[in-house]
Amino acid sequence: MDKVITKKKTFFKSTKFFILSGCLLVIVLVAFSFSHKKQVNLEKSQLLIKEVKFDEFEDVVLLNSTVVPKKSILINVINNGSIAEIFVENGDFVKKGQPLVRIYNPESELDYLTQETAMVEQINNLRNILVNVKNQELRLNEQLLSIKNDYKNAKRQYDLDSVLYKKGIISRNDFEISQQAYHYQSSRNKAIRKSVQQEKIDRNIQINGINNSLASMHKSLDFLKGNKENFTIKSPIDGLLSSFNPELGQAFQKGELLGKIDMNDGYKLEAQVDEYYISKLESNLLGEVVMNSTKIPVYISKIHPEIKQGKFEVELFFQKDSITENIRHGMSLKSKIFLSGNQKSLLIPKGMFYQDTQGSWIFVLNKNGVATKRKIELGRENPFYYEVKNGLEKGEKVIVSSYENFKEMEQLNVK
Repeated sequence: MDKVITKKKTFFKSTKFFILSGCLLVIVLVAFSFSHKKQVNLEKSQLLIKEVKFDEFEDVVLLNSTVVPKKSILINVINNGSIAEIFVENGDFVKKGQPLVRIYNPESELDYLTQETAMVEQINNLRNILVNVKNQELRLNEQLLSIKNDYKNAKRQYDLDSVLYKKGIISRNDFEISQQAYHYQSSRNKAIRKSVQQEKIDRNIQINGINNSLASMHKSLDFLKGNKENFTIKSPIDGLLSSFNPELGQAFQKGELLGKIDMNDGYKLEAQVDEYYISKLESNLLGEVVMNSTKIPVYISKIHPEIKQGKFEVELFFQKDSITENIRHGMSLKSKIFLSGNQKSLLIPKGMFYQDTQGSWIFVLNKNGVATKRKIELGRENPFYYEVKNGLEKGEKVIVSSYENFKEMEQLNVK
């Protein structure tokens, strides 16, 4: 009897083995990738390493300030034209009313001459009208005198004839003629006086109108003459002339800046401040400048809120009784503005790391030369330090240089 031999399924067993081995390898690789940190080896000389310390935090803003006069007046060209004469030089001390330059513009001068001639002619016409009106007034006064004289003569004759008639010396006809003449002159005198009175009222109104017109014309003529005088630009105040560099023949447009005059009443400081501090600064905040190892107290007098190229401008005044004898226009001084009082805080020096992390984390270096990421919370800052609110302890070492080349790493091996 034949024996049935069962065929072994070796092929299927070997395939199953390879599949299970492959799955196991994938699992091991995945597990390894999750457990293995991204890391890089770096030389210590490539990094800037600083220690976290607990020290006084000075909440200040450091500024590069420039000494300028406390008050200056700009000198602008009033009329278009070219420089014909220059009477002073930049840096001269000038007096109020002193000529600085003369502008030449033939078209404008001809135009002013034409206007001036027309105004003078109008003034002469008004004056002639005024003379005629006053002559009429004289004639009316003469007429009134004549009428008054006629009235008095008629009254005197009437009074005389009344007496003679009562005595029978003159006839009734002569009396009535005298009486009629008296009544006529009386009525005539009243009527003409009334008319003349009204004429005087009308004439006074006319004279007032002419006088007002003359005053207005004279005012316009004075204004025109003043504009003509503006071709010679004069100093409006006593002071030091600066930024004044015109040249003969140089053309200027109306309103163009010619220079400025600095008043001799003290100095102030001007400084450009990063826009980061615009919400932190306010008027009257105290500060100081250092000159020849001497601290001079100052305060913010004015803040210009307009931001240009990431900066805004502030003005600083020296405090009363400050020693400022050696301060001169144009000097550059280091200024310091105090935002709040000093206090003890945990601090780390400023560095380029902040640009890569925005202060949300930092690499902390342990004693074994391994640096790992750690979340932190920063508070205030000054030009030298960041205030640490959370995440670090005194004495720890941190990397504050740039993270640009390894910010995706989780671990740095520092040799």
